[in-house]
Amino acid sequence: MRRLDPSVTTSGDAAGAECPYCESTDTIREHPKGPSLCRSMHYCNECEQPFEKFE
Repeated sequence: MRRLDPSVTTSGDAAGAECPYCESTDTIREHPKGPSLCRSMHYCNECEQPFEKFE
């Protein structure tokens, strides 16, 4: 039986993170995890900026 990669599982929401640039919540998670396990990569649809969110 094959197990899922633990580096892509998260406990947080996949969308709705607040953008630090424009404060919009129209955001999507680009990748479940960023450079470390406590950060995730998001993208803002309003100002079109990528950002990291600490979990």
